[in-house]
Amino acid sequence: MAIQPDALLGHDFGLKAQAYGARDAILYALGVGLGEDPCDTTDLAFLDERSLSVLPTFAVTLASPGMWIRNPAFGVNFAKLVHLEQMAWFPAALPASADVEGDARVISLTDRGEGKGAIMVLERNIRDPASGAHYCRLHQTLLMRGDGGFGGEKAPSHQSIVPQTDTSLIAQFRTSPRAALIYRLSGDWNPLHLDPVSARKAGFERPILHGLASYGVAGVAVSRACGKNPATITALGCRFSGIVFPGECFDFKIWPTGESSAVFQAYVGERTVLDQGRIDWTA
Repeated sequence: MAIQPDALLGHDFGLKAQAYGARDAILYALGVGLGEDPCDTTDLAFLDERSLSVLPTFAVTLASPGMWIRNPAFGVNFAKLVHLEQMAWFPAALPASADVEGDARVISLTDRGEGKGAIMVLERNIRDPASGAHYCRLHQTLLMRGDGGFGGEKAPSHQSIVPQTDTSLIAQFRTSPRAALIYRLSGDWNPLHLDPVSARKAGFERPILHGLASYGVAGVAVSRACGKNPATITALGCRFSGIVFPGECFDFKIWPTGESSAVFQAYVGERTVLDQGRIDWTA
């Protein structure tokens, strides 16, 4: 069945409720690589339940609508679906534990043309239903490689935000070989990140790291390279440009754009894995 634009744009997600505790926030921090040095007190701030700071990017895992797009009624070729970009804003700090509620809606669906795919943007908001505290607004951009040419609005082009000049501000972050096995405990159970057979069927030599794990790594690594506490991130976005295998090392290039903002790219060896990165912190 061909893609069904009206069904996607009109889908009612309802509200998704979730309760989380310190254990969940700590598992997320471990999943994005904190705790490699158990005596590093800057990491322990996100791992010690007695006085826990929560990484803002943990919010993107909360109250997720799950694998809703696999519903055959949408006509999406799920095997060719790619998480292309992630952008999120964090208006309020997450507490160590909370009951949260998430809403979702498809805010755009554009057509790159036959054989080139379609691009969909899903917006989600994460709030405390009792207090109304707004913890996160996010835009998840999906490239549906097998669903172009449906006659929809054309996808817009965007200029690069990464400077053409070189930078002396760099950072490295080596992931654990177990990174994907830990990160999946935050809710992404796709066997592509666990099962060697599933990974080979998808064309990879072994299981790959979750894109959102790379996203969380970027928040930590870029913040610290800029002398910022990752707990103070107010916005973070990037494009997923290449795969990362657990155990590989990120090399970040960072261009500060002010006292409380920067743009970045990340490489593994010669290949670009994160592009069009931007980050903001509280002033």
